[in-house]
Amino acid sequence: MNYDKVEDTFFEAFEGKYVRALITGPTKDIVKRAAYDSTSTPSAVIGRIEGGVEGFLDENQTPDGRFGAVVQYWLGGDDVDKFAFELSYRLRQDILVKPFTRIFDWADDESDDYIEMMDIVGHCGDGWEWIVDEYNRKMINVPIAVPDFQIEEKFKINNGIMGGNFWYLCETPEAVLTAGEDAINAIMDVEGAITPFDVCSAASKPETNYPEIGPTTNHYYCPSLKERLGDESKVGENVNYLPEIVINATNIESMNKALKAGIDAVLDVDDVIGISAGNYDGKLGDKIYNLLDILE
Repeated sequence: MNYDKVEDTFFEAFEGKYVRALITGPTKDIVKRAAYDSTSTPSAVIGRIEGGVEGFLDENQTPDGRFGAVVQYWLGGDDVDKFAFELSYRLRQDILVKPFTRIFDWADDESDDYIEMMDIVGHCGDGWEWIVDEYNRKMINVPIAVPDFQIEEKFKINNGIMGGNFWYLCETPEAVLTAGEDAINAIMDVEGAITPFDVCSAASKPETNYPEIGPTTNHYYCPSLKERLGDESKVGENVNYLPEIVINATNIESMNKALKAGIDAVLDVDDVIGISAGNYDGKLGDKIYNLLDILE
């Protein structure tokens, strides 16, 4: 692969905590809807949780012999109580309500930290819930109108890395969509990595004129402001679109592998004229990774 289009720049990453879960269901469609609904709001940067779909499993790969989706839910920082509270919304409102779904802990390490699911999800049974031993696990059985929902009793809290990213600079809108789809599909083949924003259209910056709404647009990289900003604009010649792919991963090896897979995929698309990355002079993450070093 020729990396002449890749800028000699870096991205900033930082440590985070995540829960890795397996959603199963009777059909691929129900599993996909539960997985994508429960991971659809990327908001760790404003103190909420974010998630992503890591990949899908066939019936012979899951504990209950049904279709499955491996998902990750992330929170930057160490506030486990807040993590559990925020996670409960995703599990209760986006998965429990889907017919015949079930959730397993799918942790990939031996962490001693965990979240108890009874208080934040199990009590949706209003006191009628009970514990069952099934699939070689302890499951909470929550009686609901389409009986019944089950979730594993405990979910391990794992440590991983957040915020890896690259920008692919495009001349046409077709390149944005085609290259983005190719990148997401390539990254889904990497175990342990997710893209919480999918294809992200809105690069942000740490400083803002409106702190009450969180990060705001990185105006230096807005093509529509190029003429107004003049020499201050950082949008290059023939660059009309600057979408971003953000990557969270269970470890740095998975992040680097996912980043390389995504960049390789977009470089094969016509009208992708460059690769860069979002960085903020060390204001966002304390871990610095150079794109070219990863692509070697």
